[in-house]
Parts: sequence; C-alpha cells; structure tokens
Amino acid sequence: MDSNISIWIIKSLLILALIYLAYIDWRTLRLPNAITVPLIVFGITFNWASDLHLTSPSSAILGALLGYASLWTLNAGYRLLQNRNGIGMGDAKLLGALGAWLGWGSLPNILLIASATGIAGGIIWLKCRGHQLQQAFPFGPFLVIAGIIELLWPQLLPTLILPKLV
Repeated sequence: MDSNISIWIIKSLLILALIYLAYIDWRTLRLPNAITVPLIVFGITFNWASDLHLTSPSSAILGALLGYASLWTLNAGYRLLQNRNGIGMGDAKLLGALGAWLGWGSLPNILLIASATGIAGGIIWLKCRGHQLQQAFPFGPFLVIAGIIELLWPQLLPTLILPKLV
C-alpha cells in the first residue's frame, strides 16, 4: 500500500478516536482511561515501530511525559491555592496522548489553540447553561480540536496566524 494512503488511514483513525473522546467528555465531563491510556501507548508504539512515524520515538516519549506532566503540574498548583482540582487528569492523559502521537514540539501550539478555543467555548457554555464560574467545564473537546488542527496543519499557528498578530 502507498505510504501516503497508509498515513492518511492512521490519521483518520486517530481523528475518529479523538472525536469520540470529545463527544464523551462533552456529555459526561469524563475522559475514560480505557481510551486515553491506549492512545498514549499506541502513539509511542506507532512512532517507535513504524516507518510512517509522525515524530521521532524520543519526541513521542517526551511528548507523552510533558503533555501529562504539564497539566498535572498546573492542577497541583491550582489545588494548593484553591483546595480543589482545577483540571481533570483525563485532560492530562489526553494531552499526553497528543504528545505521544505528535511529539513534544506540538504541545505549545496545542495548548495555545485549546486555550483560545476553550475560552470562547467556555463563555458560550456558561451562557447557554446558566452555570457559575465554579462549575465543571469539559476542556477535552478543545484539546481535541487543537490536536486535529496540529495533526492536519502543523504549521498553521507559526506561519499563518502568529505573523498576522505581530
């Protein structure tokens, strides 16, 4: 099979899994370990064992570790200040999975895009649902949107968006 076709099949399957995770999080405010943990393992394995890898094996491992650790650390700091969690560990595992598939270098773009879309989505979520600011909000769908953008158009932020802002 042609390598271009194979990589698009892999990317399509990854996108389907991510969309399914976004749907689950949107409806339940949960990202199940049964999906996020295998995504981390498959991302590292794919980039390690396949000639079609999306990033280097070391970047995949570092991406998984940094993706998870960055949100874990952010939550730990918030918990110290507020005595409650500020972000779910499912979100940390999802970012770890995106790092495993796309490498550690993609994490800043993913976090920036997810944060920007999450702010807009959060405002809409709160307005439509009449929630107060202290209630839970699903961040996973915005990580998914950012991950798909980074998967399909990895140079979107540095080449098209940021130069226009400066």
